[in-house]
Amino acid sequence: MNERALSGRAQAYERFCEHVRSARLRPGQFVSQRELMAMLGMPLGAVRELIPRLEAAGLLHTVPKRGLQIAPVDLKLIRNAFQVRSMIEREAIAHFTQVVDLTELDSLEESHRHMLARATAAHPDASLDADAQQLDWGLHDRMVDAMGNEILSEMYRVNCLHVRLIALDATQIAAQRVYPAMQEHLTFIAALRRRDAPAAVAALMHHIGCSRQRVVDASFHGAAVPADALSQPPTMYLWRQR
Repeated sequence: MNERALSGRAQAYERFCEHVRSARLRPGQFVSQRELMAMLGMPLGAVRELIPRLEAAGLLHTVPKRGLQIAPVDLKLIRNAFQVRSMIEREAIAHFTQVVDLTELDSLEESHRHMLARATAAHPDASLDADAQQLDWGLHDRMVDAMGNEILSEMYRVNCLHVRLIALDATQIAAQRVYPAMQEHLTFIAALRRRDAPAAVAALMHHIGCSRQRVVDASFHGAAVPADALSQPPTMYLWRQR
């Protein structure tokens, strides 16, 4: 394995991730290796080496006689992705309570209140949803990265791609999600300001639960979802609260 080959694989992966984040690749979509090569602007060899990594991460599946399928959204994916998110972010916000400074919290609160004002304007601007998503995910990424654990950060980034695919599938929530998401963020930002780790964890878990419910409602258009379909084993929530 030479350095150039490793660089090509990493570049192909980053370009794939960007296509997911920008909705140029959508859940359930079928693509051929050559189509993926053209989309990513990478040689066929790099794409072929990329595929096993994407399959291992659950982002792509090889379907015989049909080609490559971007992970479709179903209840199992929603349950698994939000469970992983909850586990990592529970520990992240408990740690963040100890290390975040008031200047950063002031800036975060101001940004969120500004976004709320935009969301409640008589005529919300066209870039509201994209800007709100950037603010939303930016805060979650910041809390996870503040732990200084590169393994957890990488796990979180991969899982975020699953969550992005879920959000892309739930297109109806775009206009309705900004206001409640910003309000939920302000609740745990207030707990961070008080250095109240248990309250911050509780507020964040409530936010993640509400986010999950919003995508379920939008993805399944109000259809009945089995009560235990999204249940998560309690043993997965034994993360230590400080």
